[in-house]
Amino acid sequence: MRRRQIPVTLLCIVFVTAHLQPIQAQENETDYKTIPDIAYRPADVPEQTDYMRERCKLDLYYPTTIKNFPTVVWFHGGGLKGGSKKIPAELMNQGIAIVAVNYRLFPKAKKPAYLEDAAAAVAWTFQHISEYGGNPDLIFVAGHSAGGYLTSMIGLDRRWLVPYQIDPNQIAGLIPYSGHCITHMTVREEMGIEQDQPVIDDMAPLFHARKDAPPILLITGDRNLEFPTRYEENAYMHSLLKVVGHKQVQLMELQGFTHGSMLKPGHFLLLEEIKRIVSDKKKTDSQK
Repeated sequence: MRRRQIPVTLLCIVFVTAHLQPIQAQENETDYKTIPDIAYRPADVPEQTDYMRERCKLDLYYPTTIKNFPTVVWFHGGGLKGGSKKIPAELMNQGIAIVAVNYRLFPKAKKPAYLEDAAAAVAWTFQHISEYGGNPDLIFVAGHSAGGYLTSMIGLDRRWLVPYQIDPNQIAGLIPYSGHCITHMTVREEMGIEQDQPVIDDMAPLFHARKDAPPILLITGDRNLEFPTRYEENAYMHSLLKVVGHKQVQLMELQGFTHGSMLKPGHFLLLEEIKRIVSDKKKTDSQK
């Protein structure tokens, strides 16, 4: 077994644990509600286009019978060119809320539109989740592939949340699945750069590695089955964050899983990471 690699047997244990022990266990069955297509940008924004009104929406799935629950802002994959919001089934009925986000896509939109949309959706969550019973101190950001890239950029590069007076360090945890850590391939395409030419500029998560970032769990598929260089990029991010002094960064490589098939087992690791951080926060709060 490779270092920091998750064997299939452990994934089975995580699967059972995640389903038998929701993050917020209740004596009575917890009810959940879904509110679809919430616009996360104000309707009166003058520069808003028809495409923004179409894509800048989110679905909110949340428990109705418990309070102060954690929330996961979830960004779908698709290479910044495709995909649509979806609430992952493996994250339902777990005592948490899910904010599933649509964002503008290339070629209808160009950089940094998708990052601006991701930031606006995270800001909406900070501003409104308490209205539904959620704890704004327990907002996690996660996503797969292109969504993993957005997750890392929003959490590491401070500039995107500045317009909303939000410090990304207010995010409880970052959990990118198989995301680019160099400049995204679609961003490079917009710049006229070939896909096999690596770039690390200010549109790369690696460029913004810092020791005071939120806790981060990097998850990839098997290095031999993943997209080319995807594991290595995340391994470099893991090492660089440690070099700059980050104290809560982990790298998990899912043995035997491809870029696409790692999504579902990744959800169980996400749930365990939320449980860990929530537990640590409770211990810290009790000592104050």
